Amino acid sequence: MSAALTARTSATPEPSARVFMPSRQLTLVLAAAGGLITDTAFPQRSWWPLAFVGVALLVVAMRRDSARWNAAVAWLWGVAFFLPHLWWANAAVGVIPWLALSVAEAGILAGGAAVWTWARRARWWRRRTLLAGVVFGLIWVVTEQVRQVWPFGGFPWGRLAFSQADGPLLPLAALAGAPAVSFATALCGFLLAHLVVVSAASTTARARARAVAPVALVVALVGAGATLVPTPTQAESGSLHVAAVQGNVSEPGLGAFANAREVLDNHVAGTLGLAEEAAGAGLDLVLWPENSSDINPRADADAAALLDLATASAGAPILFGTDSYGLDTDGEEARFNDMVLWQQGEGASFSYSKQIPAAFAEYIPIRDIARMFSPAVDLVRTDIAPGQEIAVVPVPVERLGRVVQVGTVICFEVAYDALIREATLGGAELLVVPTNNASFGYTAESEQQLAMSRLRAVEHGRATVQISTVGVSGVIAADGSVLERTGLFTPATMTAELPLRTSLTVADRLGDWPIALATGLVALAFGAGVVTGRSRREAV
Repeated sequence: MSAALTARTSATPEPSARVFMPSRQLTLVLAAAGGLITDTAFPQRSWWPLAFVGVALLVVAMRRDSARWNAAVAWLWGVAFFLPHLWWANAAVGVIPWLALSVAEAGILAGGAAVWTWARRARWWRRRTLLAGVVFGLIWVVTEQVRQVWPFGGFPWGRLAFSQADGPLLPLAALAGAPAVSFATALCGFLLAHLVVVSAASTTARARARAVAPVALVVALVGAGATLVPTPTQAESGSLHVAAVQGNVSEPGLGAFANAREVLDNHVAGTLGLAEEAAGAGLDLVLWPENSSDINPRADADAAALLDLATASAGAPILFGTDSYGLDTDGEEARFNDMVLWQQGEGASFSYSKQIPAAFAEYIPIRDIARMFSPAVDLVRTDIAPGQEIAVVPVPVERLGRVVQVGTVICFEVAYDALIREATLGGAELLVVPTNNASFGYTAESEQQLAMSRLRAVEHGRATVQISTVGVSGVIAADGSVLERTGLFTPATMTAELPLRTSLTVADRLGDWPIALATGLVALAFGAGVVTGRSRREAV
């Protein structure tokens, strides 16, 4: 065995097995490599099997029975993962916010690693690989849930589930949403780590085979079982003929916000061109992205005239992004990020306001402290306040003779489980994710977001349209497959006849119960580790 590894005999030695223990130096290398490898499982590369490899390297790196050491190892893994994964934050707001966000997210992972170190000491699963893997997967899911809600409303980017849009585990989203996919991914990574440890420690082929066979069988069953989960796509309440317009901007970056008139004109022009191409096609709804008209047509007559022209040309209402000013729930002056339904001859008939504004981007918490790290916080002069209504827009459809409920979560809201589930339970028959990716340039952010939209389509059994100012936009079937997509920084339009669906998935019916159950089980596992764990240090 190399100098980088040590082997010691267990309390009841077996002739065919030794304990595999990486040196501390190798442990750090494995952790950093694991984080970098895990990022490649996400878009733009989308090498989804490498999520298992990245997690496995972390598990191997956390062999020592020290909560503090394993927290440090997991923090290093997290930094190596989040720095490249969130590179788009550097492109949008600068190096200091990007570093701060990456370090903070890695810190939450470190807390989860400490919990895992204590929990795995429990005697009930100390030598039961599959049961230990279940505990590890549950802790991973709960750690992701913490990142989703805390601090400042949470930041769920980088959940393992979002790396599996092209993988066989995606259908599990229909059973218990992103937590189910993340759990299965983490479990497979844990079992892969076990195979590595067994291969390194076993001295005979027979011992290696005895340990590997059941674990390989479990991994195969998880993958095969996921593919058997039904993900129906057929229409249940008719269909909607939808068009989406990606107007584009003249240059990437925050400067796009200063060109509101140009952006509005681009989307009007795209709609007029679409109307010529789709003459007689009978559109039911035209979708524009977030910030497609930052000149609010409810307050600006020229902008209103352009919206009237576009709706008349398309022969259909337009759902578009703009903003508005008013008082928040505390009576303070605030701004709102809105999606507005504009109907020919009526103007604005409905408005949904974003419920979870992005911290340090759309509103600035602890502004005085944040200013010490980046003067860019003052670019946000008026904080965006959260809306109070669920993300459902009622769209009258004359052809169907009824109102169609369209779920409309804005931009980063697609990363939050509860908002989209509330919209589906509120009657949404179709999902729309309007977003503005102009600030992120040619980074992976927009494709990462498309992967999230694909998971949400499966989770809720709804056809989904992601429409961006600059791309990537896409039309997604209820099984997560991409029917049509656009490129970055190019004007484009998409049309589709999308099935309307009303049935609820198992994930919708279960709601928060899976994550609540996982949290309870993690608490019990942690308690069991504290109470029954051995006092002497032992590799698990």
